[in-house]
Amino acid sequence: MHPGTGADLDIGEVVTRSGIPASTLRYYEERNLITSIGRRGQRRVFAPGVLRQLALIGMGRAAGFSLDEIGRMFTPDGDPDLDRALLAAKADELDRTIARLSSLSESLRHAAHCSAPTHLQCPTFQQLLDAATADPARPQPHRIGRTLPV
Repeated sequence: MHPGTGADLDIGEVVTRSGIPASTLRYYEERNLITSIGRRGQRRVFAPGVLRQLALIGMGRAAGFSLDEIGRMFTPDGDPDLDRALLAAKADELDRTIARLSSLSESLRHAAHCSAPTHLQCPTFQQLLDAATADPARPQPHRIGRTLPV
């Protein structure tokens, strides 16, 4: 669509509907992640599809993709062109991060509720400290998380 059709959105409308600041929209345009289709006076105008592009950019950022990686997720027309192998690899990475953070959360909960007189007298806490200070390349005898006694 072209400016003046009524369906196009000026930058203020995009800000309002997306919640993304104008400065970020301009930065995304500089990075060629989105493209304005013209101007209304001094204001940039975008096709309605920009909202879907911004949603995809937001999802990509939340998943940990770089802006360069996100930029490769669009065709020159701005349509999504997702690399399924890249998505699967990122999902695997997120699963590993979730497992690590879940283990850390469980460890913190154990430390918060441990009945030992001090944390240094708690065998589980000692294992956690040992694992945290160990050489990451060396295999650990105990896994932090559910496998340790509580």
